Amino acid sequence: MPLARLFLLGWQDSLSANPVEFVTRSTGTWTLAMLCATLAVTPLRRVTGFAELARVRRMFGLFAFFYGCLHLTTYLWLDQWFDVVAILRDVLKRPFITVGMTAFLLMLPLAATSTNAMMRRLGRRWAELHRLVYVIGPLGVVHFWWHKAGKNDLAEPAIYAAVVALLLGARLWWSWRRAYCGRRRSSA
Repeated sequence: MPLARLFLLGWQDSLSANPVEFVTRSTGTWTLAMLCATLAVTPLRRVTGFAELARVRRMFGLFAFFYGCLHLTTYLWLDQWFDVVAILRDVLKRPFITVGMTAFLLMLPLAATSTNAMMRRLGRRWAELHRLVYVIGPLGVVHFWWHKAGKNDLAEPAIYAAVVALLLGARLWWSWRRAYCGRRRSSA
């Protein structure tokens, strides 16, 4: 739907006065939204008991990668015109781009190993590798935060930061409780 919306707005010549910026921001926002949806699956499943939610986690993760690819491609192609020197200068000059590039590079192995065959081939290491999403989510928030900080517009990044903090905080809480309660039971 978000991609169809972009095409529709482009067809209607309604992508704003700066269409490249509009597409870049839109695809970046959807990347972060899909990362949040991916991170939300496990807490929602635990809270609701609805185990079927796990089936959509991979799809959300691949959507996050897809929109991340569109976001990066828009930047590389339409913003920088594949000028490698300008891109490298931009990465070194603007930390939010460095963080965004890092998050995207960390998404690559997750997308490449998202098939059932790779899950079987990697075994337990697959789950360990896919825990990189716990780093990618905060990096996405920092990328967005630093970009918007230059414009002194932190309302939307603050919402994403709170959502990611809540989703990762729930995991930390459950992990701590499992470890703490397990130690208490074994010492009793």
